[in-house]
Amino acid sequence: MAIRIAIIGFGKIARDQHVPAILADPRFELVAVASVERPPALEVPWFASTAELIEGMRGQLDAVAVCTPPQVRHAIACDAIAAGLAVILEKPPAGTLGEIDDLERKAQIARCGLYAAWHSQHAAAVQDARRLLEDATIASLNIAWFEDVRKWHPGQDWIWSVGGFGVFDPGINALSIATHILPEPLIVKEALLIEPENRQAPIAASLTFAGNASRAEFDWRHEEGECWTIHVDTEEGQTIVLEEGGARLSAGGVQLPLPERGEYNSIYSAFAEVVEKREVVVDREPLRIVADAFLVGSRVRAEPFE
Repeated sequence: MAIRIAIIGFGKIARDQHVPAILADPRFELVAVASVERPPALEVPWFASTAELIEGMRGQLDAVAVCTPPQVRHAIACDAIAAGLAVILEKPPAGTLGEIDDLERKAQIARCGLYAAWHSQHAAAVQDARRLLEDATIASLNIAWFEDVRKWHPGQDWIWSVGGFGVFDPGINALSIATHILPEPLIVKEALLIEPENRQAPIAASLTFAGNASRAEFDWRHEEGECWTIHVDTEEGQTIVLEEGGARLSAGGVQLPLPERGEYNSIYSAFAEVVEKREVVVDREPLRIVADAFLVGSRVRAEPFE
């Protein structure tokens, strides 16, 4: 029997990624959507809130995909777990470390599947890069994650609010890859957060990590195409470079062949196992690094952003 799943929050990521991945996997059946506005061209029941969804689909629902802004994910996931539903969380999985800890505890008690999905960890190059680095000693790490916020987050005011993450919304994708492929944890020593005068979240950030020459640069003001690159040098003489957000991989300057792999198709393949086994799979490291950056970061005001 297919896993009957509903999507909660129907923005760009749900429309562009979750729906196609669910429809492509025969282990899932999309049975409902809960969102403030009725989604077009989806012939499934629509509900205006999570409470209405849970009540209206009682006995007809096995799981939910929470695709809302992070500020409200904790409350939604708590309601879903209380109703006995498995939960997949878009990244970042919650607004704070305390919230994700609470969800993990509740899911374990209820024996409900819980999956904190980091889509960039499912990019084609990531597992091969992890294998190449598993026994390495890192000499340096350079992350450059630059894009144009107007292109990738048009009209998304929530992202600039308290708890909205700002440039760390895409930057956490890089951190999710780095924490997955590196053999040692990343410890934030310094951070510089550049915040527009009229916003509550950074438009750019620079992080310095403990160790030798390990840095990350995130910037939303990049108008000349995207740069999503992670460059790792090892003490053993390896140079590993992931480009295009983890879609391309080179070692020692040689481009390595990679299998074609859809990130969200891979996510739902993993989630199907989580649901079946009632597992709780939570990786909090990317969120921990962002939280540490806000704790130790100095702030610089920039010109207003409109």
